[in-house]
Amino acid sequence: MDKKDIIRMTQEELRRVSIVHQAMGGLITQKKAAEVIRISEREVRRLIKRVREEGDRGVIHRSRGKPSNRRIDDKLRNEVIEIYNKRYWDFGPTLASEKLSELDKIDLDHDTLRCWLRGDGKRWEWQGKGRKHRQWRERKEYFGEMVQMDGSHTHRMRPIKV
Repeated sequence: MDKKDIIRMTQEELRRVSIVHQAMGGLITQKKAAEVIRISEREVRRLIKRVREEGDRGVIHRSRGKPSNRRIDDKLRNEVIEIYNKRYWDFGPTLASEKLSELDKIDLDHDTLRCWLRGDGKRWEWQGKGRKHRQWRERKEYFGEMVQMDGSHTHRMRPIKV
């Protein structure tokens, strides 16, 4: 068996192949196939045509495995990280992206910068500390017993039995 014979598919794509084969074999109508897969009848006809031409591989999206068209170039990414490490190392990602735009003329969303920096293992001082655990008060001896407090300095806290 060649590596070209192996096709990786999601569960949804496997389901689509099954339905398309049923439609091709006349077991169900194209209209019913469209309802089951939740696509238009025209899309079902297009899928049937692709499966006839390419085999089961025809249901797989053609852009799978390719980088996004919106992807930012690695050269720019490395340049931004280098600038950040030299000049803005003590800035958070939001302020750093503003300064990159203002001073370095590099427009970059702060979330993109945050993801890049996290990918490089960057952590900020204010991150990861978490909240301190709040200590529960001790249980009172009697049901309904509580500590009476007010904001004045003249009164001291004292337990009151109810």
